Amino acid sequence: MSSPTITNSEYCDYRSPLATRYASKEMRYNFSEQHKFSTWRKLWIYLAKAQMELGLSITPEQISEMEAHVNDIDFEAAAREEKATRHDVMAHVHVFGNQCPKAAPIIHLGTTSCYVGDNTDLIILREGFDILLPKLANVLSRLTKFAMEHRDLPTLGFTHLQPAQLTTVGKRATLWLHDLLMDERALRRARNDLKFRGVKGTTGTQASFLQLFNGDGEKVKQLDRLVTKMAGFEKYYSVTGQTYSRKVDVECLNVLSSLGSTVHKFCSDIRLLANMKEMEEPFESTQIGSSAMPYKRNPMRSERCCSIARHLMTLANNALQTAAIQWMERTLDDSAIRRLTLSEAFLSADVILMTLQNITEGMVVYPKVIARHIEQELPFMTAENIIMAMVKAGGDRQVCHEKIRVLSQEAGAQVKLHGKDNDLVERIKKDSYFAPILNQLNDLLNPHTFIGRAPEQVVEFVEEEVNPVLENYKGLLGRSVDLNI
Repeated sequence: MSSPTITNSEYCDYRSPLATRYASKEMRYNFSEQHKFSTWRKLWIYLAKAQMELGLSITPEQISEMEAHVNDIDFEAAAREEKATRHDVMAHVHVFGNQCPKAAPIIHLGTTSCYVGDNTDLIILREGFDILLPKLANVLSRLTKFAMEHRDLPTLGFTHLQPAQLTTVGKRATLWLHDLLMDERALRRARNDLKFRGVKGTTGTQASFLQLFNGDGEKVKQLDRLVTKMAGFEKYYSVTGQTYSRKVDVECLNVLSSLGSTVHKFCSDIRLLANMKEMEEPFESTQIGSSAMPYKRNPMRSERCCSIARHLMTLANNALQTAAIQWMERTLDDSAIRRLTLSEAFLSADVILMTLQNITEGMVVYPKVIARHIEQELPFMTAENIIMAMVKAGGDRQVCHEKIRVLSQEAGAQVKLHGKDNDLVERIKKDSYFAPILNQLNDLLNPHTFIGRAPEQVVEFVEEEVNPVLENYKGLLGRSVDLNI
């Protein structure tokens, strides 16, 4: 099948929607070819500098020549070389060497491909976390404000998606906050646990470097330390095969996938509440909810989060399987899957956090709808309070219980069989048995008497657990998000 003639060739090739439609510019750059291969060149420079410092015949002139060509990568030449050699690292060694003829003899000296490949991946993973964490903190900050604003607004709680004891809108928000706090801790730990692969040689034994330094093992260790420090890491993995353990990727993807589950739950709740008309995500005045139904106000941001979160949650399995089948010191069947999985996981996490920030900046609550739903269900929930009041007024607990049971069944029938409102309170008012407490009914039916310590729990949770975390992101909060919707 021949390709159609299209004047704008930019749209003739497949491009991932994560890059073209959803993710941020900074995350796209983090996983770009430019960033990847310029980092390779920086790593070759770090290596040469450390080798020179430890006495190998490398000159400052060679270092300067390489430094002058860190970013001007000839991608077309590299593609031609790779087509001929079928080896991506050697292709870039040759192209870099052609640009740096004086340094060419010492580029990549003593190393295997994973020196640049794995170390670059570790740098990119860490920078990916550095992009995500402030975005997560901004979501926490906005959601905290929402929780505090609505901490004492009663609302129906739901268990089994059936009306349950009352909670508050703000207290429910703390449940979302709680899980996001766990994600912040997990992402931060995964980020801080990352070490550098360093200079380990072809199977991790550092044999080539030991040869370069004439058997001086202490210099080999110094080389590892120097390059690690130049790359901005405090520690390197003490033992590796040809690659760093792919369990490291598992840890990184596990925390990202876990974030996906949190966001999916949060946004599913918003979608359910939108269906009940109790709450909505932001909806612009010119926004169209449906091409056929003009009245629709679809929760499309939350739906997007759920959609991409589902993709993110599946990616951890790729890392698990890859780690499980790395035979001996390494097999190359990790390569292609990691190119796909690592980038997509971080891009996906980036998308859902940006979208979630947009959602939390403009969530709308409808208190009157919430109050109406409470009014429909609360009479059933006040039974125990009414019984206690009647007992205090001299009534018999068992008699009162039976009276309310009968009236509740009658009121329930009106709701379920005839689609009418819950009229239990009216039935109680008309029954002379309850005359001793009729003047207390309004107080007994006040929703605020059914929310327990929910408002205090919100304040305590924010002060004790959320604010200390947000303190770590001072200066990074309040940033706007550029979201393509």
